[in-house]
Amino acid sequence: MVNLKEDERLDYLLAENLRIIQSPSVFAFSLDAVLLARFVYVPIQKGNLLDLCSGNGVIPLFLSARTKGQITGVEIQERLYEMAVRSIAYNGLEDRLQMVHGDIKEMAKRLGYGKFDVITCNPPYFTTPEAGEINPNEHLAIARHEILCTLEDAIKASSDLVRQGGKVAFVHRPGRLIDIITLMRRYRLEPKRIQFVYPKIGKEANTLLIEAIKDGSPDLKILPPIIVYNENDEYTQEIRAILYGE
Repeated sequence: MVNLKEDERLDYLLAENLRIIQSPSVFAFSLDAVLLARFVYVPIQKGNLLDLCSGNGVIPLFLSARTKGQITGVEIQERLYEMAVRSIAYNGLEDRLQMVHGDIKEMAKRLGYGKFDVITCNPPYFTTPEAGEINPNEHLAIARHEILCTLEDAIKASSDLVRQGGKVAFVHRPGRLIDIITLMRRYRLEPKRIQFVYPKIGKEANTLLIEAIKDGSPDLKILPPIIVYNENDEYTQEIRAILYGE
């Protein structure tokens, strides 16, 4: 049983055979989170994994299907944190997944410097606009805009928390690529793999996946593109396999 509140619903993560609590007025995960959870390297049998800016815990849940390691999620918004805790309990994953409520800028002091093998982050994509342009829904505004967490905050926190030789993976917008690489190198994270996601063939990329290694040597690989929709505006076979396990 699960206790749903207000407008919450219980959705399926089909390929993983898991369930997640979501709310349209607070947070609902996007394809970006799914792609990041599939893109990042994970140790299969053991390891310490950390997901920053976890929202309702979707990436830790996805990662739990790929690794037997310990996974920690960090979320600053109390309502989202609490939703994630209930989703983890519903799926019976409390032995491997835990959530931490707090600011990612404080996590190295709380959780320990260099303690994690793998870090993922789906940070706010947009710099903070003028007050009149911010989404009036506080939960959505914080998730989308750099109000409580900037790109630099997320990259610095990742560098502080990951061990030397560990991996850090982000999903973001292609327009921030130069910022991401510049900041990663500033904080000793060397980009090693990049993959661009395109809505359709012939369209510009609208999503970027990037993975770096702490104190790694320069050697960047550009992976084959991911195409989301085919000419009939249906999910491509690759995306269907990721979402539904087909």
